[in-house]
Amino acid sequence: MVYSFCESLPIHYHEPVFMPINCQPPTRTPVMRDLPPTATLRAFEVATRHATFTSASEELHVTQSAVSHQLKHLEDLWGLQLFQRGKALRLTPAGAALAPIVREFFMNLEATLADLREQKGRVRLKVSTTYSFALKWLLPRLPSLSQQHPEILITLETSDKAIKFSSSDPDVAIRLGNGNYPGLHSEFMLREQIFPVASPDLLNRFGAPHEPAELLRYPLLTRDGADLVPKWDAWFEHIGVSIAPLKESVRFADTNMTIEAALLGQGIALARSGHVEAEINDGRLIRLFELPFASPVGYYFVCPKGIETQPHIISFRNWLLAESMQAQKNYQ
Repeated sequence: MVYSFCESLPIHYHEPVFMPINCQPPTRTPVMRDLPPTATLRAFEVATRHATFTSASEELHVTQSAVSHQLKHLEDLWGLQLFQRGKALRLTPAGAALAPIVREFFMNLEATLADLREQKGRVRLKVSTTYSFALKWLLPRLPSLSQQHPEILITLETSDKAIKFSSSDPDVAIRLGNGNYPGLHSEFMLREQIFPVASPDLLNRFGAPHEPAELLRYPLLTRDGADLVPKWDAWFEHIGVSIAPLKESVRFADTNMTIEAALLGQGIALARSGHVEAEINDGRLIRLFELPFASPVGYYFVCPKGIETQPHIISFRNWLLAESMQAQKNYQ
């Protein structure tokens, strides 16, 4: 680094001071001036919600004179009149401007303390996965994790991007792929089945198809963009049905939108088994044809090498793999 001598810096030493070439003074933490004791701020916050000193003192469990003294001290400290005294307390414009700020301070403080007390003795685990997998597969199962491992506090993040596991990244990830994650620890979780689904309303309107080729006369919902999961042309090819290019009216950006359109009766969706479990179980969607078509890619548990031996990660991984094994059986 190149250094130069800056004589213009406001430093109270007589000897020369060498600093980086840009000669910028060091950043100083701002001093919090005119900050009263917390009890005084609390008295102000409570008084803003009451009509008299008497009722405010009852909430604070102090005398009326104590409340009056604290508020007078605050007004003297800030050089502002906060209340118009009379038969009833009324905020001045200055008091009205400060009241929501002080109230928000106490609300944030109480919420943070409650959160910290809840976390006491627990270990936080940041998990990254795709939005659709988190919403449809992982979230419904998280209560089971809380019951089995109450010591683990999950922070769930969603992203489709590659993860580098830098200091700001999550601790572990669940990714859809072929298992090739160089330099990382990865374990296979599950592989989904792919099949058509339709709402009862659509089948009532169009009738139920008796063979796969009949689907070509139905509105077929399509996904947009490159995707690791096969689309309609691959499914028809797998079952041996030749098709011309599909007539499309709408392409959907992600899995969740496609499933939602199917639920609304707008067409038949090519769904992944892990994304329609609840909808099939409660009858909102119906699986069409029991033709096996396994996804060419699977879900993998991924983390930096070495941390997979940490106790809380072992607990989460074992729970995750057990849930995946059970789900895989249901997909057969």
